[in-house]
Amino acid sequence: MRRLGLLPCLALIAAAPASPDAKLKEIIAPVSGAQMKRTVEKLVSFGTRHTLSSQTDPKRGIGAALDWTQGQFKSFGLPTERPCDTFTGTRIPTPTRICDMIAVQRGTERPNDVVIITGHIDSRVTDPMNAKDDAPGANDDGSGTAAVIEAARVLSKHKFPGTIVYAALSGEEQGLYGGKVLAAYSKAQGWNVVANLNNDIIGNSCGSDGVCNDKVVRVFSEGPRWQGHEQLAKDLRSLGGENDAPPRNISRYLDSLADRLNIGLDVMQVWRNDRFGRGGDHTEFLNAGYPAVRLSVAVENYNWQHQDLRTENGIKYGDTIENMDFPYLEKIAKLNVAALAALANAPPPPEPKVEGAVSTDTSISFQPVPAAYFMIRWRRTDSNQWEHSQKHVGPETIVTHCRPTPECQAAFEKQEQRVALPHVRVDDWVFGVSSVSKDGFESPVASAVPGGAFRPYVALPPEPVK
Repeated sequence: MRRLGLLPCLALIAAAPASPDAKLKEIIAPVSGAQMKRTVEKLVSFGTRHTLSSQTDPKRGIGAALDWTQGQFKSFGLPTERPCDTFTGTRIPTPTRICDMIAVQRGTERPNDVVIITGHIDSRVTDPMNAKDDAPGANDDGSGTAAVIEAARVLSKHKFPGTIVYAALSGEEQGLYGGKVLAAYSKAQGWNVVANLNNDIIGNSCGSDGVCNDKVVRVFSEGPRWQGHEQLAKDLRSLGGENDAPPRNISRYLDSLADRLNIGLDVMQVWRNDRFGRGGDHTEFLNAGYPAVRLSVAVENYNWQHQDLRTENGIKYGDTIENMDFPYLEKIAKLNVAALAALANAPPPPEPKVEGAVSTDTSISFQPVPAAYFMIRWRRTDSNQWEHSQKHVGPETIVTHCRPTPECQAAFEKQEQRVALPHVRVDDWVFGVSSVSKDGFESPVASAVPGGAFRPYVALPPEPVK
């Protein structure tokens, strides 16, 4: 007998909504190493992209490379900007205009909450002042620039509550000037920069000693925040926070994301701002108070970095495209794209405080942001990752219906949240809070330590003398 009622009943069963990680896997699927290879080939074709090379030649030099990058961004339907400033310095002997090329994908709900992906488009050879000879800059940093352009290509097809900025920076090899330009531009725009993911040398998997590793990406992050460190030093010594500045929590965020998405890439968290004695553009964001990390290959090949094109004693020197590993670059780009999508979907983290001195209990307090709920997290002081968590639903009527307007913010300021953790002694743990969207996208954790807030540190005025 045919059961006529079965099909209609089955049709009424709604499919379960996709999890945030399932959505991210779908978003990153189109990321293409082959496409990035074509991008790097084009960047190399400009001969040199040295910061002091021609800004007007249509075929060779930094100007032609920036113009081409602008064309790529526009082909994705993204509006572009070219923020510039003029600098002189040790490696810029005469006043020179340094320009970045950025594309801005405005958020649909929180356009002022911004995540930024950067790579530097300039290149160099052995002599940092040599702007004439060919400097292919395939891996350093054509790879990072290609990841930026690929992220724009893939993510421009989607919409996000928060804003994503894609940036090709100039002037890195001459003194991190492109990072300085964009950090200043971000401040002038009044952006709430939640994270800067700086990609510098992410496209080779074998080192100059023959060691190869295509399954790990290094993420460099500072511990105590640099901006405001002098004012924070006393509180850091008393209350802790040496391992909990926002960049350190972004590195934890990336580590967890890579593990969950299973893209064949593990994050090695390196707990210093950059490679030993060296630097990158993210440092200028950190100097301005914005959370930033650097992604770089597991093993570097120093024969291919900052080298004249030549062969000596059978060894080839120079940063050329045949030395790159594009399947490896594809995995690192996928991690970037997933992180940008997750961060742009998630609300920004709140700014928690912790109390509990001389008590057997701990209390966490924070002003809520528009989110579905919050995660209270804590870990032992010597633990790398967050170990324990507790869900906390905030002021529901405001959280679910409020839009990010001044009126909404005023309402939130009256809704301080306080969460008690009985029998958890404050001395033995580090605490933090993250925000979660209605779709389940979670922000990085903001630690309840001095300088733990995901915004530039502002010193409080001194208390009046009584």
